[in-house]
Amino acid sequence: MDWYSSVFELIDMRSFSNLWFWIALAVVWSSASHWILGVPFDMVGRARRRGGQAAEDLTDLLRINTARLLYIAEEAGLWVIAGGTFFLTGFAVLGWVYWVEIAQALFLLGFPMSLVSLLSVYTARALHEKDHDLEAVYKRLGRHRLIVQGIGMVSIFITAMWGMYMNLSIGVLGG
Repeated sequence: MDWYSSVFELIDMRSFSNLWFWIALAVVWSSASHWILGVPFDMVGRARRRGGQAAEDLTDLLRINTARLLYIAEEAGLWVIAGGTFFLTGFAVLGWVYWVEIAQALFLLGFPMSLVSLLSVYTARALHEKDHDLEAVYKRLGRHRLIVQGIGMVSIFITAMWGMYMNLSIGVLGG
């Protein structure tokens, strides 16, 4: 086995049989459920338990991140949506019309994350539009995290099922 074969065996271009894809999928969803609107969720728990400076830090960080997210959405939102739609459509067409496996994998990773992005803008707008007491902020952030985790669970399940189907069909077909 030469160097070239070793590298391409390690970096298998068939996404669903590649360990790196599954590691990336786990990291993406773990990060998405931990960082809610740019705030680590353990900070929300600490602010809820301790109050005081921890609650002030949370509200400051949340204010900064929601203002930043809303600024990006207002200034470049149309371009971000157009670009995201372009890439997701391209991945869908390449993946399911031309059967490019990496495009399928990128779509199955990107589409649910686009839903999380839209949810984040919605939550940021809801937090920014009116003043909330801290208990309402904790509740809204907890609900946001729960929805993100739900989207992640469904996404991982669908990706795993499709990945198993692809691996079994390629194995049966001798691809």
